[in-house]
Amino acid sequence: MEPAASLWEFLKEPKIAYFSMEIGVQNGMHTYSGGLGVLAGDTIRSAADLKIPLLAVTLLCKKGYFEQKLDAEGSQTEAPAPWQPERFMKPLPERVHVELEGRQVAIRCWLYIQQSVTGGKVPILFLDTDMPENSAEDRDITSFLYGGDDKYRLKQEAVLGIGGVRMLRKLGFEIKKYHMNEGHASLLTIELLIEYRRDIEAVWDEDLIWDVERVKDLCVFTTHTPVEAGHDKFSYELIKQVLGEMIPFRVLKKLGGQEKLNMTHLALNLTEYVNGVAKKHKEVSMRMFPGYEFSSITNGVHSFTWTCDSMKKVFDKYMPGWANEPELFVRVGRVPEEELWEAHMAAKKLLIDYVNGRTGIGMDYETLTIGFARRATAYKRGDLLFRDIERLARVASGKVQIIYAGKAHPRDIPGKLVIKHVFECIKKLAGRVKIVYLPNYDMDLALKMVSGVDLWMNTPQRPREASGTSGMKAAHNGVMNFSVLDGWWIEGHIEGYTGWAIGPAPSEEMDTPPAARDEQDAEDLYMKLEEIIIPMFYGNRRTWIKMMQNAIGKNAYYFNTNRMMLRYVTEAYIK
Repeated sequence: MEPAASLWEFLKEPKIAYFSMEIGVQNGMHTYSGGLGVLAGDTIRSAADLKIPLLAVTLLCKKGYFEQKLDAEGSQTEAPAPWQPERFMKPLPERVHVELEGRQVAIRCWLYIQQSVTGGKVPILFLDTDMPENSAEDRDITSFLYGGDDKYRLKQEAVLGIGGVRMLRKLGFEIKKYHMNEGHASLLTIELLIEYRRDIEAVWDEDLIWDVERVKDLCVFTTHTPVEAGHDKFSYELIKQVLGEMIPFRVLKKLGGQEKLNMTHLALNLTEYVNGVAKKHKEVSMRMFPGYEFSSITNGVHSFTWTCDSMKKVFDKYMPGWANEPELFVRVGRVPEEELWEAHMAAKKLLIDYVNGRTGIGMDYETLTIGFARRATAYKRGDLLFRDIERLARVASGKVQIIYAGKAHPRDIPGKLVIKHVFECIKKLAGRVKIVYLPNYDMDLALKMVSGVDLWMNTPQRPREASGTSGMKAAHNGVMNFSVLDGWWIEGHIEGYTGWAIGPAPSEEMDTPPAARDEQDAEDLYMKLEEIIIPMFYGNRRTWIKMMQNAIGKNAYYFNTNRMMLRYVTEAYIK
């Protein structure tokens, strides 16, 4: 089928246009870096399952995010991670242009169609500047995800936001709503302002030209980060150099900030519906951006994608239809305890065999196995477990084995130092506690880990975890969480029932200094491991399995993208 013919079926009705800098479609397509992109992929999969009239716009990123290389000391270096788009999708013939640094940069797109067993389909448009008519510099704009400096990032965001809207027009789509998944796509609001500029004589008040209310009514914005540094800001000098004066700077500064163009402020000022990704994140966001109204639709994960094969077989047997109706997880009590445990042990064997094949460390199937895998950055405290190495050795020796994974952003020096510190601690504990750090954490490795470990650990500094979705994936496989009460875990946690908390309740005051908080959290971590978790795992397997059922029946039941997308439809899209 020709690409144009493939596209035709999607032009018959108005669409929700979902813009995301990264989308994790499948492992061989290196178009994601971590949680944000994987969530975007899960969002699209559920939209296809539910037959929501949605399309997605993103960047192609032919050289990927990066391939992670770790030496014996844990020093991370990066290499390109190229992939071949033609293996997965087809380029469309249409071209649009965006002016960058005074040059007309040509943009094309590749069409990928996400299909569901329900018959639903979602087209994904991957924007690409790697064409002969562009200069070498401009061909490189869509090469690396989050690569380069501020200028490179601004060009990427212009291609995504401005180029994306122009491509949708060119292809003939009618768009009902523009959903910005994080602030990277915020420049689309400027393109819409220009498109819907009123044709009036407004010399006496130029602001009347810009139909802000119409643009706000078209836009939905989801913010994902409660960390100030995570919100993109660009100097107006750089904006002028790269984009020129698309709208008067006097107007742009009203919308995006006086000192710098803050992409989150730009989205907030031109969006009717603004969403945080957990109830706590809504509260944090309203403190960060006072004066704006936030809703909260807590994130989820795509149930079928993040359930391992052995669990799928059990769920199919006792809860048929679960993949498209995750609310059926409430019936998990139907699953016999021994079959649930056998399914878990099948997943654990796959993981342990993989780890031993990669590292030769000699982990075994019967030892309590803890998993920790996420972006390596300082606030996630990947090394909190090692705050008292000798205490950990006493608690864990012969009783616990630990699997780590996660990349640090190439420019995140503190994050890279966390990885090095973990490696140092692994060496100090050699012969006492088996610990590995697996390189190149991706979707395939993530599924092995969230289903194959016995316990999933997360230790962010509160309240800096907006949501967190890896723990939701673990819950889909009957793996309990042992985590700081932040993000989604505040909502999913029932102590001793769905898992365990690390540290104090979120309602307690946060006026203690960071070092004291680290001490408090580490103490609670060691205590619960030694006095509750390890004794239960080895001495009360039936209660452990009951908690596995609770994790599925209480957490997976709710924290899935089918529930999430139905709420977006009713609260954001059809307004």
